[in-house]
This record gives sequence, structure tokens and C-alpha cells, in this order.
Amino acid sequence: MTLRYCIFSGSSSGRLPVYAEAAERLGHALVEAGIGVVYGGASVGLMGIIANAVQSRGGEVIGVIPRALVEKEVAHTQLADLRIVDTMHQRKALMAELSDGFIALPGGIGTLEELFEIWTWAQLGYHGKPCALLNVNGFYDGLASFLDHIADEAFLKPVHRNMLIVEPEVSPLLTALRAYEAPQATKWIAATNT
Repeated sequence: MTLRYCIFSGSSSGRLPVYAEAAERLGHALVEAGIGVVYGGASVGLMGIIANAVQSRGGEVIGVIPRALVEKEVAHTQLADLRIVDTMHQRKALMAELSDGFIALPGGIGTLEELFEIWTWAQLGYHGKPCALLNVNGFYDGLASFLDHIADEAFLKPVHRNMLIVEPEVSPLLTALRAYEAPQATKWIAATNT
């Protein structure tokens, strides 16, 4: 069975070239590691860059896109495996089902929403798959700091905060994903912990 990682990323390429370069590096590294990619099925922004990088090296890419976005002409029509669904909820559920782990590249609120939902599912024990941020050029420094603050304020257990892997470079990120073991802690914070 092929190992696959789901990539959440921007439908924009961002302000700096370093984001596109990181998406391409990640795509190439995944192919070299024999890991397939599941992503949102678009041809634009970092989404298109990662898909093209993987395809250019002969890797597996599965795109999952809602019909409404196909009609807006952002679907990556050059994919061998583009799955069209009816809703965003179906998209996320299918992406989760097809994937063995999750990596967020830089992106906007859609990227964050996808990451937080899948990380919440892991926290609740719905899956034991790793979730990670590729912290390109410090893009996620502010978010990582805020998540530490949430844990410090006892709205998130440290064990669950530590479930989210944060790495600035591709190689250590992939190493951490491979080594990940889901914690056995429950989500709920006891009244004595507040």
C-alpha cells in the first residue's frame, strides 16, 4: 500500500518566492521517499506547484475538488486522478480517508481551517495520523507561539499541543512524520487542571 500525505496549502503562491520553492522541494522529497500526495485538486498557487512538482518526478497525486470549484476553472485538469465531490465537507472527508498524514504549507484561512479540523479529529482520537506545519521562512512562528499560549492558559493539553509537528525544513519534517506516535491522552481537561 502506498503511503500518502495530504498537503494543505494556499491557492495563492504568496508574496515571497521562498514559499513556491519550499512547495517544490517538498514535492520532490515526497517522490524520492516513495510517498504519494493527496491535495485539494487545484491548479493555482502553492496547490498547483506541489502537484506539478510531484507529477514532474513521476509521483502519485490525487486531487479532490468540489464541483463548484471545477466550474470556476481552478481544477488541475492534467491530473491522472482528480476526484470531484459535491461539497467541501465531502472533500475534507475523502482527503482524510486517503491520507496517512497531513502537512500544511503556508496558506490562508482555508489552509488553517483544514489543518485545525484534522488536528481536532486527532485530538479527539478519531485518527492517529500525524499533523504538521512546514514552517517556511518562519511563516507559522506567530501561530506556534499562540498555540503555546493556548496550552499555557489550560485550553489545550501540552500533549495535544505537541501533537502538531512544526519544522522549518523538509527533511526533518518527514523524519518527524515517520516517527510520530499518537498520544493516548484524552482531550478533556479536568477541573483540577484549570
